[in-house]
Amino acid sequence: MTPEIMTYVCPFCDSEVRVGKPCRGCAKKNRKDPSQDGLSLPDDDFDYADFVTREFGKAPHQALGIKWYWWLLAVVVLIAMGWGALMTG
Repeated sequence: MTPEIMTYVCPFCDSEVRVGKPCRGCAKKNRKDPSQDGLSLPDDDFDYADFVTREFGKAPHQALGIKWYWWLLAVVVLIAMGWGALMTG
């Protein structure tokens, strides 16, 4: 007695597929690298500018950096440290 081979109809391409095997019809249409399976990578037509606008809005970005008075404080502290080193040495 041989076991019955179970199949199903692929919902995407209407091919008859053996249970436990990949659909050959879909595999021919969508050849992907098996190492990328399940990574949820974006499509090739991904619009980065649209994504940034949706995520962060259209407001201009604030420039990152240190305010001028922190630079002035750093210079004053360095001068004071140098002057202190000269006076004790």
